[in-house]
Amino acid sequence: MTDTPPAPKHYAPRWDSDARPTPPSVGGERETLSAVLDWHRATFELKCAGLPPERLSERAVPPSSMSLHGIVRHLAGVERWWFRIQFAGEDVPMLYYSDDDPDQDFDTLDGDVGEAFAVWRAECERSRQITAAAASLEETGIRKSTGEPISLRRILVDLIAEYARHIGHADLLRECLDGSTGV
Repeated sequence: MTDTPPAPKHYAPRWDSDARPTPPSVGGERETLSAVLDWHRATFELKCAGLPPERLSERAVPPSSMSLHGIVRHLAGVERWWFRIQFAGEDVPMLYYSDDDPDQDFDTLDGDVGEAFAVWRAECERSRQITAAAASLEETGIRKSTGEPISLRRILVDLIAEYARHIGHADLLRECLDGSTGV
């Protein structure tokens, strides 16, 4: 019989206003993947909460052009690209992107920050609707770059990874902006 180590006494600090729903510890694949993606979406929003709009546009980690405002624009575009354009085949324009100016999401921070968050929230909601309406995680869309099929399962996993990367960026930006840290 092996001894079980005791649970640690110290955990990473939580944000004061943390109201994120905890993903299920047990559940079906769609429920789990969707809940984890929603947790990441809520985590990103929490990292931005409480800062005045002008601070959200600050590029606080030179030489990077990233800002929290830029990341929210980028994530709105990512949601639209993967769920609406590639998976559902909707004929909608790309957000904050053109072939002539592919880095608009990070480089061109014109417009209202609140509006950028509203666009992102609307894209997240549309992504949730598309996911819920799919018959299964095996359903496929078409990758625009290759013409090959891609499953909803793979899109959900890739979006979780995308959010995890950008939450790390948001952690650094937020700590540089006002010293706030937490999970």
